[in-house]
Amino acid sequence: MTVKDKNQNDIMSQELINSFEIDYIFESKPINRYKNKPTIENINSKLNDLKTKIKNIKDCELKDNAKQIVFSDGRFESSVMIVGEGPGQKEDEFGKPFVGDAGQLLNKMLKAINIKRESVYITNVVNYRPPNNRKPEPSEINRYSEFLRQHISIIDPKILILMGSTAMEALFGYKIKISKARGTWKEVIINNKSFLTMITFHPAYLLRQADQKKYSWADLKEIRKKIDKLEIKIWNESSYSWSWWGR
Repeated sequence: MTVKDKNQNDIMSQELINSFEIDYIFESKPINRYKNKPTIENINSKLNDLKTKIKNIKDCELKDNAKQIVFSDGRFESSVMIVGEGPGQKEDEFGKPFVGDAGQLLNKMLKAINIKRESVYITNVVNYRPPNNRKPEPSEINRYSEFLRQHISIIDPKILILMGSTAMEALFGYKIKISKARGTWKEVIINNKSFLTMITFHPAYLLRQADQKKYSWADLKEIRKKIDKLEIKIWNESSYSWSWWGR
């Protein structure tokens, strides 16, 4: 067979394959048949390393004035991650986020859309209580935002919920207002990966401004819809309730 005949046969073979109307995607990259989700041990190890890194932070007013680090709470295997602002007095005492009055409201908010607190993963932008419960300074938010980004990458949630302006600013900057940003799905890019994100009001803000609860309730329903649409496995019941609204 001549080279010309061989080339002609190759062309005919390719035309025959194309006639089958089968969609193929050819890539030059080798197939990784061992690519699995990180093991629980691997995730736990990365979280411990991150916690140690935050504990070893230097020249930090937040750390110097707090009793202890407040790292996280909940299931690190969860597909839903919640980020708040920072620890308050109760959180500083118990070493867990959202255990004070705002935490009690958060529990009711999650329950209203049939999510148990224990089934999500919760952390804050800053991991030490700001003196007198003040809002973290922009320099502090910027400093801790790098830790937060690492935290999100480790947990790798399918849905990221940012509660309050501090959480929003840590990942989206200072050019937008939470009243404009809340209620619509956005994306945060971390290490070339996109995370589906909902911004909503912080429970502490809702305790001071009860008339804003109707907006948070709308946000919560959007979160529930997205969970159902993506078929994310989270504890739920047959219907949700807004009984937390007036409390």
